Amino acid sequence: MVFLIHDAQNRDTAAMQIKLDEIIRAIDTAHNALLDFDQLDQKELAEFRKHYERLAKEARSDLRLSSSGAKILNRVEH
Repeated sequence: MVFLIHDAQNRDTAAMQIKLDEIIRAIDTAHNALLDFDQLDQKELAEFRKHYERLAKEARSDLRLSSSGAKILNRVEH
């Protein structure tokens, strides 16, 4: 039974990865380099995570500077 559950989870994970790869490939502004992230080691993944965390922080900062963005962030943070 455990084997069947594990096999189903592996197929679900593989299918999800293919779907995500297709979304990345289809979006013009997405980086195709993201397609094989599952092949990177932990150190490489951590470097990319830091990069995207920095981008998110900058985007939130920019959003706070706009009046409508500040209202949105205040609702989300409280």
